[in-house]
Formats: sequence, C-alpha cells, structure tokens
Amino acid sequence: MTLSKETLELLEDIERRIDPDTEEDYQNRWKDFLGGRFPGEIFSPLRNKTSSPGLPVPHMNINDAIADPDKMLYGQLESVSAALSGNAVMNVRANYGTGIMTSLFGAEIFHMARENDTLPTTRSLDDTDKIREILDAGMPALTSGFGRQVFDFGELWAETVKAYPKIRKYVRMFHPDLQGPLDVAELLWGGEMFYSMYDEPELVHNLLRLITDTYTAFIDKWFEMYPPDAEMNCHWGAFIHRGALVIRDDSAMNLSPDFYREFAAPYDGELLGKYGGIVHFCGRGDHYMETLTSLPGLYGINMSQPEYNDMETIYRLTVDRGIPILAFNRDRAEKDVFRKGGFRHLLSI
Repeated sequence: MTLSKETLELLEDIERRIDPDTEEDYQNRWKDFLGGRFPGEIFSPLRNKTSSPGLPVPHMNINDAIADPDKMLYGQLESVSAALSGNAVMNVRANYGTGIMTSLFGAEIFHMARENDTLPTTRSLDDTDKIREILDAGMPALTSGFGRQVFDFGELWAETVKAYPKIRKYVRMFHPDLQGPLDVAELLWGGEMFYSMYDEPELVHNLLRLITDTYTAFIDKWFEMYPPDAEMNCHWGAFIHRGALVIRDDSAMNLSPDFYREFAAPYDGELLGKYGGIVHFCGRGDHYMETLTSLPGLYGINMSQPEYNDMETIYRLTVDRGIPILAFNRDRAEKDVFRKGGFRHLLSI
C-alpha cells in the first residue's frame, strides 16, 4: 500500500525522535515494577528525556481512520508522537472499537456522528431467536465484520515498520479490543441476556462457549502475526502488564457473585489460564473480586470508578495478595496510600 505524504513524514519524525537509551530505561522501570523490584508505593514512570514533534501533528478523526487504513495508521502514530512528548507507553492497535467480535456474528455496525470523534460499536440483536440462529451457524468467519480490517491493519503495520528499526523495536502493537466473553454476549444479545440467565441458562452458556471459542481462534490468528512478549505487554498508552490479554468485563457489574461464578468466571478463567493477562472493569467489581482474583493466569486488574467500590475490599483481594492494580485513579491512590500495608509496591497510575 502506498502511504500518504503526511503518514510518511510522521513516521520519519517519530523514528528520528526515539532515543534507544531513554526507551530501554523506561521499559526497564516497568520490568522492575512488574517483577516486584519497585521500592515505592505508587508507580508512575517518567522518561529521562522527552521529545517534541518536529512537525505539526493534526488530529485524525476516528471516523476517517475507520474508513481508510492509511488514516488509521496516521491516527495511531499521532498517539505515539504524543507519548514521546510525555510519559505514556508507545503503542498502536487496530483501533476498530468494541464491536469487533460482535460484528463477526453479523451484528450491525453503528458509526457515531463524526463530530463525536468516538469509536464505532454494533447494535444489539435484542432477539433470542436470532441468538439461536447464531448458535446453529457455529463459529463465524474471522474475516467477517471488522475482522478483515483488523487483520489488514496488522499486516500494514508489520510491512510499514520494516523500514523504521527504532519504531519496530520500541513501539508495541497490542491486541485489538475483543472485549471479553460476557461483554461480547451482552453487546450481541442485549438486555434479554440477563433474563435468559434465569429462564434459559443453558442457552446463555452455549453462546458464551461459542464466543470464547471464536475469541480464542481470533486471538490465535492475531498472535501468529504479533506473538505476545513473554515478559510484558501493553495496553493503550496507560500501562504495561504481564500476560498476553486484557479482558474487558464491564458487564459483570450487573451480576450477583453467584452469577459471576456461573456465567463469567469459567470463560474468563479459560482465557486467562491459556494466555495470562489482566481484567478491566468499569463500575462496581468488589462483589465478585474474591472469585476473579482466584482465577489462574490473572496478573492484575485495571479498574475505573473507585467511588462505586469498597476499595478496602479491592485492595485486600488484589495488592495484599500480590496482584497489581494498573493505571489506577491518581487522586484515590494518593488518598489511600497510607492504608495499613500501603499498596505493597503493586499499584500504578
């Protein structure tokens, strides 16, 4: 693919600005934190040297990026350029929103208004009979929906960075947003899923089984292009973590602890057990944290909205057990740092 003049110029600028000594030091700080060698309580690594862009970097609207792989590449490089100016992790991804997995199953893709500059998603089916049809059809083609664009972007990045050795070494590609089995099920099915947990639990499990198998096939195909690092992988510009996956479990806030154990933990646990990684959730999670933090292969959590949680319960079941909290809220961390035992050197902001 022939890249635009603007994308090529931004690639050249980033390649020039990357200082290997600075990036090696920055990554080693993360290795020390993840390896239990950070001596402080709140981890927030700083680059020894930052670098400002050598050219204007206009913002790329996400709607334009979704429609054009060159613009998607430029938009991802925009975030890399910003990271070099500060202390974020340099990384890129095939940035097609929360509907990647649901689009494979035929859910309608919904693009937000351009002025919102917000990632697309998919519309829920809100029809249990259509869920039965999806189950009858079995695993969808991995290149249906957004799948083709995701893998095409992965190929574009791999080909592009061959000419830029410092970008290839220090800018990490992280896996696309596949959400997690429960989130995908809710996004695909809609609110009827929660009623069916009572009325037709076997149907819910069958869908979660199909989603988990499809997730596994998709991520295995992705990892053929971008094998996960054995020591650490990244997510957004916010943090680096152990394990290969970031599973999103926002829908779990709606479940009781018993339903979390039944409908979420087996499928999250299967993925974490195979690949290792962390779990992200918005909203409340303290009520199922005992189960979550017992899953094999869990190497940390990333949460928002501490105000909706009993944070002492969260701390007791995470940092007090040796499980990091990553990219946590700064104000709340600074408020709670003096709790008994502190954060045991396992919290990043």
